Amino acid sequence: MRVPLGAQAGPSFDVLVRNGLVVDGTGAPGRVLSVGIRDGRVAEVGALASATAARTIDATGLVVAPGFIDVHTHVDEIASQPAIPHFVRMGVTTVVAGNCGGSAADVAKAFAEIEAAHPALNYATLVGHNTVRREVMGTANRQATAEELRKMEALVDRAMADGAVGFSTGLQYVPGTYAETAEIVALARASARRGGVYATHMRNEGTTLEEAVAEAIDIAEQAQCPLEISHLKVDAPSRWGASAKALEMIDAARARGLRVNADQYLYDAASSNLGIRFPSWALEGGQEKINDRLDDPATWAKIRAEMRELIRERGLEDYTFARIAEYRTDRSLNGLTIPQASQKVLGAADLATQQEMMRRMLRAGGASMVYHFMSDNDLHRILRHPVVSIASDSGLNTFGEGVPHPRGYGNAVRVLGRYVREQKVISLEEAVRKMTSLPADQFGFADRGRLAAGKAADIVVFDAGTVGDRATYADPHQYPTGIVHVLVNGVPVVERGEQTSARPGRVLRHAAR
Repeated sequence: MRVPLGAQAGPSFDVLVRNGLVVDGTGAPGRVLSVGIRDGRVAEVGALASATAARTIDATGLVVAPGFIDVHTHVDEIASQPAIPHFVRMGVTTVVAGNCGGSAADVAKAFAEIEAAHPALNYATLVGHNTVRREVMGTANRQATAEELRKMEALVDRAMADGAVGFSTGLQYVPGTYAETAEIVALARASARRGGVYATHMRNEGTTLEEAVAEAIDIAEQAQCPLEISHLKVDAPSRWGASAKALEMIDAARARGLRVNADQYLYDAASSNLGIRFPSWALEGGQEKINDRLDDPATWAKIRAEMRELIRERGLEDYTFARIAEYRTDRSLNGLTIPQASQKVLGAADLATQQEMMRRMLRAGGASMVYHFMSDNDLHRILRHPVVSIASDSGLNTFGEGVPHPRGYGNAVRVLGRYVREQKVISLEEAVRKMTSLPADQFGFADRGRLAAGKAADIVVFDAGTVGDRATYADPHQYPTGIVHVLVNGVPVVERGEQTSARPGRVLRHAAR
């Protein structure tokens, strides 16, 4: 480039995002600035009026933020869908998998497969308790022997050495639900020795919420590691309002010096499997043994009675709250509630017939479900808390397949549209912080989560006036509005609202101590 005599050329960048409202992820007020990117990293943030670039993105009137980091996902099979459009198109540039106790058994092998597939965004994983316990003990409903515990510790240590960012539990799921606290402490400590975080789907998220939070904090305190309470919620109408006590307990633990954070998704419904509605003892030993119990009249009567008691403890009388997301045995039932499916298949919808419908579904291998049983007041209270980040809890969605929870298409943008612009529950800057620097700091992503010189150039550019979710419970397969550009490691993966063919994501390995 020729420079006129007496003039001085400005800096040159690979990409220049010009004149946007830069919300840098720290929580500081947004400022109109430009962002220069070179070699996949932010080179400079400033006025940059005389800068040149191979590619310029005009962000006038738009918000420029760090790419969103979703630390609670179930996209462990990302190698099979590396474009992962439902995350990329809502501005998510980094995901953490391996949550709720389920992960790849061989983290190094999984990382190699993901790198070979070239994902569109960055990927990290936890090592899951249910996975390592199943590797060593199957689904046995008993405590681990000393030798079994040693083997599980070795598996956790190997996963951490291979680059896992921490250890996760799913204590409402088989087989983790059968473990006592001491086992979890030992495995969390194995992760902590290499600097890992402990992320937990707790034993209970409603009827005994406080006891579950206390156990999670106790485990982190004994293991001496950071704690992430996954998808914090109150999932029992009989306990709505208990979020206040749970947050007080988190504050008290932090006051003692513990690094306790949480995350949440922004919907009044959860998503899980059908089996979680059955007593855990009935799920031991695999499908054949489950079916034997379901087929035995006396055992089934006992299961039914406990199922009825479980929903009544929550303040519920039947399964109207339970909607089928994906039932592969009969996809015509997808989208129906359990009473609706019961009426369609069995000709009645009383409680006993609903339970018979569920028995048949579990016997056929189960289903993925959406459960409506949370309150807006708890959601708002949790959202306002400064150490709660935003995470979707979504798995991989195939566009048009099944009736999955809408959070997989809308969670990150729902906070910006519904809870920032429309309801003003939190500010724009705080919402961005909860999706960027807060999770980055908790999970050790030192070069991400902020728009600053030297950081990886993961960037989302969005229209604050139109950004929002379109996915609904009835029609979840809808991409959001208002996400204009997304860059991952300096490469555009969304341009003018449409996904490109670029797949510049990386595996983010924890630097094991």
